Amino acid sequence: MSTSRLRPRPGEAAALLTVLGLLVLEEIALGMAEEDERPVIGGILIGASGTGLLVVGAVLLTRWLDARRPLPLPPAGPDGPEYSARALEGFPMEAVRPLLLAENAPRLDRLYSAWMLARSGRPAPWIARRLDLPLDAAHLLVDAARSAELDQRP
Repeated sequence: MSTSRLRPRPGEAAALLTVLGLLVLEEIALGMAEEDERPVIGGILIGASGTGLLVVGAVLLTRWLDARRPLPLPPAGPDGPEYSARALEGFPMEAVRPLLLAENAPRLDRLYSAWMLARSGRPAPWIARRLDLPLDAAHLLVDAARSAELDQRP
């Protein structure tokens, strides 16, 4: 998975390609139309373009709502969210230790949450923004999760 979420999801790509195809067909239809048919075809094309804009707006709104949706975190224990030992397998504690000893250090439970999100394929900037972590810490965890994933492949 890439470190950026600029690429559209498959459903978004299909919707956007449909809108682009519709715009191309509109231009072809308007160019081939006779002079007296152009006002009617133009009105139809304006309606189709408006529909295309609504589709693009719906895709962008869906992305915005997904970014604002709260994260599903495990239930809180006495020291914050609790994760099983298996879920935290491969956590790079030695690499994270200097971050924990630094001034204004992130909490360990946030780093555990970031690790879980990195293991699920979330990009570092997204993790850093959502969990209020330093970007270098998020990159460290994403890189470690990626290398752990490569080590587990046969």
